[in-house]
Amino acid sequence: MDARVTDRAEAWLRANRERLWEEYKDLVRIPSISAKPDHASDVRRAADWVAARCAKAGLANVRLLEAGGHPSVYADWLGAPGAPTILVYAHFDVQPPEPLELWTTPAFEPTLRHGRLYARGASDDKATLFISLAAIEAWMATSGGLPCNVKVFYEGEEEVGSPTLGGILDRHGELLGADLCLSADGGMMFPARPDVSVGNRGICKLEVALRTAAKDMHSGSFGGAILNPLVAMARVISRLHEADGRVAVPHFYHGVRDTTARDRAELAAGPVDEAAWLAGVGAKGVWGEGARSVLEKLWLRPTLEVNGMWGGYQGAGSKTVLPCEAHAKITCRLVPGQDPRKVQAAVEAYLRAICPEGADLDVRSGGGGAAAYEIAPDHPALAIIEGVLEGVYGQPCFRTRIGGTLPLCAVFKDRLGLDTVPMSFSTGDEDYHAPNEFFREASFDRGLTAWARGYQALASLKA
Repeated sequence: MDARVTDRAEAWLRANRERLWEEYKDLVRIPSISAKPDHASDVRRAADWVAARCAKAGLANVRLLEAGGHPSVYADWLGAPGAPTILVYAHFDVQPPEPLELWTTPAFEPTLRHGRLYARGASDDKATLFISLAAIEAWMATSGGLPCNVKVFYEGEEEVGSPTLGGILDRHGELLGADLCLSADGGMMFPARPDVSVGNRGICKLEVALRTAAKDMHSGSFGGAILNPLVAMARVISRLHEADGRVAVPHFYHGVRDTTARDRAELAAGPVDEAAWLAGVGAKGVWGEGARSVLEKLWLRPTLEVNGMWGGYQGAGSKTVLPCEAHAKITCRLVPGQDPRKVQAAVEAYLRAICPEGADLDVRSGGGGAAAYEIAPDHPALAIIEGVLEGVYGQPCFRTRIGGTLPLCAVFKDRLGLDTVPMSFSTGDEDYHAPNEFFREASFDRGLTAWARGYQALASLKA
């Protein structure tokens, strides 16, 4: 197919843009919070919505795939013999919106302000999911087919670590065979300058409960004689890092390669202003391992973060209670060479070793561990997607890594032999996973153009 055919698809997207924008908002309104059991029906409702939209776009073999968790959506169009097959990935589940009081407008009522659509899931990941599907519809409507074969796999539990993805692959892996995974999940660093990620960090999760008595007690009658679990938990947490920010857990860094001079040169060449980055998040200073750069800490080094700590009375006013237990949630972001199971076991062993005398510690897996992933720098799909993005943005594309985790990347590589290239139009400043998440209208329009061109460009990939 020549450029004139691509032009027709792009013209169709422009002509139908307002309808597409409203449909995207309809998807965003569904509170598909995979972490909350009371929203399981909403996750399924989102799956049904996406499945119906796949059929409307002209895809065939639309079905839900399940393995005991939230459903995912599969569909395909395989009418391009001899052309490569591209597996399109995205997810329609979202993070919990709390704390609700920090939202300027309701979390699931998409609201446009100053060219930004505010809502939970507006950016992560319903925007580019919908964009990838709208571009398929444009090709089907204008040409009756696509330049390459396409399979879509839209997941319903990415935000909880994809716990049943392996089970889905056990049952339906033959459906997902392809030559490349093009991921609508991921993100760019800047809203007006393109980049392509060549890797992402992995993750493991733990939940910790520390108990010092059988029940809550009066702080006057028992305080000073019974260990306070909040104090004990604070002591445990304070020992997870050395003074210089290095993780103190023995064997935590096993398998982590040293940062090379070449690595540092590539990081330094990136268009990142550390001072501007720091100002953008409103922090007073950079923290972490020694003199390493911000990008080295975000992309090439593993971390251990405390995501939540709680216990005792947290309501208004005073309640003079000596609580009996305290809780914490911990996640570790991992780099290539680290095994999530071994890291989790090392952290658990260390927590037990430093637990104060007089306390009982319960450590549970937070579920959904995932290994880190990186693609070979000379993979031909990277140059193809870079060319597409450079054409859309009118400026050179640069390569990045994602500090977060895309669980599918390592799983697809291990189970399907598939490499993954992200082409998401979310940016790191859009407050996904936080109140007032938003997505830019300009990114919506760029994304529609890029995905329409991407299907054409990837037809040149060797099948």
